[in-house]
Formats: sequence, structure tokens, C-alpha cells
Amino acid sequence: MLIIGLTGSISTGKSTVSTILSSPPHNLPIIDADLLARQVVEPGTKGHAAITAHFGPSTPDLLLADGSLNRVVLGKRVFGTDAARQQDRRVLNGIVHPLVQREIFKAITKNYLQGHWACVLDIPLLFESSLDILCGTVLVVAVSSRDVQLARLLARDTFLTRQDAEHRVLSQMLIEEKMQRAERIYGVRGRGHVLLNDGSVDELRDRVGDMLEGIRSGRDGWWKWTLLVVPPLAGAVAGGVVVMNWWWRRRWVRERERERARL
Repeated sequence: MLIIGLTGSISTGKSTVSTILSSPPHNLPIIDADLLARQVVEPGTKGHAAITAHFGPSTPDLLLADGSLNRVVLGKRVFGTDAARQQDRRVLNGIVHPLVQREIFKAITKNYLQGHWACVLDIPLLFESSLDILCGTVLVVAVSSRDVQLARLLARDTFLTRQDAEHRVLSQMLIEEKMQRAERIYGVRGRGHVLLNDGSVDELRDRVGDMLEGIRSGRDGWWKWTLLVVPPLAGAVAGGVVVMNWWWRRRWVRERERERARL
């Protein structure tokens, strides 16, 4: 089963692409990390207890009346570029990410056993969490400018100020770096794709369809069923993908370090 990593930056259109991929005629199963991240911190979960214990004493109004997390308040606590917010974000990610990763692995196994030719890992922090090494193909949804991204974010989340929006954008890996990673780590093997989403939804839908047609060529049919009925072969193929992705990423990181050293 092919794992397609889907990522982007906030308000670049990743969710729209996810919807397109999950709808006819594609009908791909989506593993939505944002949805899982909400589920693992619902009241009564270990994630909720850990977040409340760490942030509750110093964060007024962290909990809503029903006991769930106040995401607006928590967001103001962790989104930003100053040292304190970066540390708080690391703590929050350290609580949530392992719980989400466990659910992701369970969902991948379920989709494999159901015989899907591919599934989509919809993860905003795909590269940051290093889960890209699981993916046979990586897709980055991008826009052409930061102004477009900020305008879309402010239109979507009207409760944000422009400063809040800028903090959220800068708290993630910049979209330019995600595009570079897709092109230079995966693109050299024809497995990295960048979708520019500056136009209409219909234009985006056409681009997604063309891209997916190329990805699917030769992956469905007998090969899919061979991997399903011969689990050791599927494991060997998956292991080879992980090792290859790790090697190419390591090479790219070293190139980046040399580039920085020359500056």
C-alpha cells in the first residue's frame, strides 16, 4: 500500500486537497492528524490530563465549561517566535505527537488490511515530525506568497489579529522550505509534488486528478494484491522506502548545513 504524505502550511489549502482525494472518483482513505490530535486530548484522555497538569496552573481559562481545552487560549500560549512560546510549543508537541503517532500506525495497518492501494497521511507537521520517511510520495500544497496565506487565514479565523496570524505562520516550518524538501528529497525520485493553490477549487481539483493519475500508474491491480497476501514482501518494501527516505533526507540536511556554512 502506498502512503501519500500530504502537508502544507496553515491556510494554503491542504484541507481542500484532502477533501478532493477522499471524494469520488479517488475515494482514498484519509488519516487526518488534526482530527486525531483533537481526539487524543478529549476530556478523560491521557493527553488532556497531561496538558492540564502542565499548562493549567499558569494559563487562566485553559478549560471550557465542558472540560475541553480552550484552543484559542492554548494557541496564544504556544504560537509565537519568542523563546518562552517555543518552549511551551515543544512541551505541547511532546505530549500530543507520540499519542497521535500511535493512532496513525493503527490507521495505516487498518487500511492495509482492507486492501486499499493507497492512503493519505494528512499531517501539517509531516516534515517536523519526521513521519515523511514513511511515505512513498509526498505532496506539498502551497501558495505563491505570504500575503495570500495571511489573507486566507484572517478570512477563515476572524477571531485572529494580524499579529496572531503572523505568529501562527511563523510557528511552523516555512512553506518555502517544505517545497524545497518535497522537490529535493523526493522530487529527484519522482515522488515529490508541489501543488500551487492560487486559483479556483476547480483548477486545484484538475491538478490533483492529473497528479494522482501519474502516481497510481502501475501501483494498483496485481501489485497491490501481491503485497496484501504476502506480508513479508510488503514489510520489505516498506522498510526499503523508510531507509531510502532517511538516506535522502540526511543527505539534504548535510547539503543545507554546507550552504549555511558558506554564508
